[in-house]
Order: sequence, then structure tokens, then C-alpha cells
Amino acid sequence: MSQWIPEVTLNDGLTLPAVGLGTYKLNGNEGANAIRNAVRLGYRLIDSAYNYENEGTVGEAIRRSSVPRQDLIVTSKLPGRYQSYDKAVSTIQESLYRANLDYYDLYLIHWPNPKQDTYVEAWEALIDAKKWGLIRSIGVCNFLPEHLKRLEKETGVKPSINQIELHPFFNQENQRKWHEENNIITESWSPLGRANAVLHNEAIQKIAEHHQKNVAQVILRWHYQLGAITIPKSASPKRQLENISIFDFSLDETEMGMISELTRPDGRLKNQDPATYEEF
Repeated sequence: MSQWIPEVTLNDGLTLPAVGLGTYKLNGNEGANAIRNAVRLGYRLIDSAYNYENEGTVGEAIRRSSVPRQDLIVTSKLPGRYQSYDKAVSTIQESLYRANLDYYDLYLIHWPNPKQDTYVEAWEALIDAKKWGLIRSIGVCNFLPEHLKRLEKETGVKPSINQIELHPFFNQENQRKWHEENNIITESWSPLGRANAVLHNEAIQKIAEHHQKNVAQVILRWHYQLGAITIPKSASPKRQLENISIFDFSLDETEMGMISELTRPDGRLKNQDPATYEEF
């Protein structure tokens, strides 16, 4: 693992870098080259999903890389339409076939899909896939505390990580606190708000100027100091390097507070509330 990126230890002992690479819409040859370049720069955590339709691209990038497979942490995710036990097992296998990998380091249920109400069954499939050596660590995305409690109550197994929407306009304070109290690591998707207005926020721009960093670096540092793993996506070598160059400065309490106070009740990017949203 890249020595200069701090590590986070999950509740099952697996260690992850504090910053990884998001790969949504990184596809084909260009995507494979972008991911390979990120690995060359020092990234060791690569985040994908079945529904991104780029697991093969991730696998190709790994094969093109000079970094050994065992030094990488590769993530994929189970889509909602395959949450029945048998479908989940075959989908995990298919994910591995697509990437031409023997195992995933981290495999997540992408959304709880509460109306469908099969996420416990899917979780049981992930538990077994871990026993079979197909997955090293199992977790979820977008699960609310009520969903997380139910998983542990009905299976006895707690997720190692919950990947949630988290950015300055939606800081998820209560959810993060619940994770911390229950020994579940928070991972942020869209940590930069998908390049929305947050990157042009005047308050963050002033903080960035003070530290001689760019706005994205300040936001990623904010995530790090909150205790969250981030997976910013970029195909640009320059931005890829900038996004992991956040460990040579720190934000003080006032700066952290200024950024956290930007949160909004309606801060979700696409109004994807896990209590009602269904992903297939």
C-alpha cells in the first residue's frame, strides 16, 4: 500500500487507504489507462460497481499496472435487481469473471431498496461469499441506521463500511456519529459534490487560498479530518495527484466548522433518500 497515504482499519481487520479512486464512467481503453495512471501515482483503493459496467476496465487496469494485485484494494457493489440470495451469489461470481479477479477486497450492497425488502437476504449471500474466499470484507452503501441494525440483528454480522453521499452541502453529521458509535467506517461518495457549486463556494475558496491549496484539496482534507474515506473520481493525472496530496496540511476547528456549516436539509444531489429510493 502507498506508504504516504494514511490507512483506516475496518472492524474485521482489513486496512484501506484514506483516499481512493472513484471509477464511475471510467470505461474502455481510456478508463483503463486512467485507472492505471492513478495506481502509478500511489492510489491503492479502486472503487467500482456492477452497475457502472466497468469491472472489466478495472481488471484490465490492474493487469496493465506494475503494482501486484495483493497490494490493491478493489471494491465492487451488488445492484438492487439481484438481491435475492441465489442471484446475489451468481452476481458476485459474475463480477469477478468480468474483472478476471479471484476475489474482491470489498463488496457492498449498493442500496437497501426498502420497498423490495430483500437486503437481508442479499447480506446473507455476501456473508457466505466471504466464507468462500470470494470477498475479503463486506459492507453496504446508503444504508440508514435502521437498515444497519436489522442486518446485525438478523445475521449477527455487522457491515465493515457504509458508503454514503457526503459532501459539504450534505455533511451527514448524525449518520457519521452513528457509524462511529457502532464501529462502522464511513466512506464518502461524490465527496466533491460532483463538481457542483461547492467548488465555487467563497468560504472554501478563502480557506484554500490560506493553505495554498485548491478547493478540492480542502474539501478532501475536510473529509479526512471527519474520519471518512473518500473516493474522488478523475481521469486527469494532474487532478489525480492533487486529490491525494492532502496530507501536508490540516484544517483548524474554525475552518472545519465553516465547511460543515454549509450543509443543507435538501443537500442531496439527486434527492436519493435511502428510506424510499429504489436502485435496480
